[in-house]
Amino acid sequence: MSKEAALRAMREAKFNARAAAGAKAPTRTTARPPVAPEPATKPAAGKAPKKAAPAPEAEGDALCGHTSMNGRTCTREKGHAAKSHRYS
Repeated sequence: MSKEAALRAMREAKFNARAAAGAKAPTRTTARPPVAPEPATKPAAGKAPKKAAPAPEAEGDALCGHTSMNGRTCTREKGHAAKSHRYS
């Protein structure tokens, strides 16, 4: 008897024992009751408004200005050759 056949036989034996004892078959309760949506006027939790990128002071000191997903801006010079950005 293979391992799968042994497991199948054990599962069927448990099922038959429960059926003989009069207990109903196990049911899955994965469905959750519906929840009322929150009002639209309430601000979203954990989301802060994005800040604007700082303006460069002079043309010679212009920054890349690339913005990351969390709102930080790149501090490397504009048009840098490096593939990565430095955020602060």
